[in-house]
Amino acid sequence: MENSTEVLSFVLSAYGNIGEIKYLYFSMILLWYLSICVNNAAVIMVIFMDKKLHEPMYILLCNLLANEIFATTLVYPLMMSQMFLDTHEVTLPWCFLQMCCLSTSASIEFCSLAAMAYDRYVAICCPLHYNIIMNTRRVGTITVLVWMYPFINTMFSFSLIVHLKFCGNVIDKLFCDHHLVIIIKLACSVSALNKLSDLLYAFVTIVVPFSLILVSYMKILAVCLNTSEESRQKAVTTCTPQIVSLSGLFIGLIFYSTDFSSDADLMSDRVRSFFTLSLLIYQPMLTPIMYGFNLPKIKQSLKRFLFDRK
Repeated sequence: MENSTEVLSFVLSAYGNIGEIKYLYFSMILLWYLSICVNNAAVIMVIFMDKKLHEPMYILLCNLLANEIFATTLVYPLMMSQMFLDTHEVTLPWCFLQMCCLSTSASIEFCSLAAMAYDRYVAICCPLHYNIIMNTRRVGTITVLVWMYPFINTMFSFSLIVHLKFCGNVIDKLFCDHHLVIIIKLACSVSALNKLSDLLYAFVTIVVPFSLILVSYMKILAVCLNTSEESRQKAVTTCTPQIVSLSGLFIGLIFYSTDFSSDADLMSDRVRSFFTLSLLIYQPMLTPIMYGFNLPKIKQSLKRFLFDRK
C-alpha cells in the first residue's frame, strides 16, 4: 500500500509574523468593512424606502450593491479572525466554500453590470417602449438570472476540481482565493479538463457578460451621436457610474492578474497580497459612492432621508 498523507486543511501563508501590529490591521480592516456594509446598505435602504426609486434601473442596482456586501463578508471576517491565530489553517470544506462563494460573487458583479447596461440600452435606444420592455416580469427574470447564472457556472467549474487529491496545502494568500490555478498547482495530478477549468470559468464569468456590456454601450454610443446635446448629457449622467464601476473592476483584475503572472521572487508577500485584495478594497466602496453621488434621484432621496426627516 502506497504511503500518502491526506491533506485536511490549507495554510494561508501570506500572514507571516505581523506581531503586535495585528491590532492596528484588525482595527483598520474592521472600520473599512463596516464602512462598506453601511454605505451599500444605506443606498439599498433608500431605494426600497423611496417609491420614486422603484424603477428597473435602481432595482438592478440593488443586485450590485448587495453583492458588494456579500463579497466583503466572505473575506474580511475570515481575515480578521486569522490575524489572531498561530497556524492560519482553514479546513478544506470551509476553504472550498469560500472559493465557491467568491467565484459566484465575481460572476454576479459582471452579470449585474451587464443587466444594468442592457437597461440603459433600452432606456436610451428605445425610450418609448421602455416601460413595456422593462416590465416587472422582465426585471424579475433578469434579477433571477443575475444570481442563478453565476451559481450554475461556478458549480460546474468546481465540479471539475472538487474531487482532486492534494500533495500540498500552502496557499500564499490572505484568504482562500477563488482563482482555480491555485488549487490545480496544489493537486497531486490533474487532467487536461482540470487545466482548462480556469479558462472555462473566465469565459462564462467575464467574456460572456462583457460582450453583452460592450454591445449595449456601442449601441448607446451610436444613438447618442445622432441625438441632441440634452439627450447626450442625460445619457452620460446615467451611464457614467456604470462605466466607472466597470473600469474600476478591470483595473482591479489587472492587478489581480499581475499577482499570478509576476515572478514571486521579485515581489514581497505584502505587495502580492495588495494585488489580490485590490478588488475588495476600493470596488465595494466605489460603487455606492458613484451611484449615490452621481445619480440625481438617489442623491435627492439621500438628502431627504438624512436631512429632511423630522
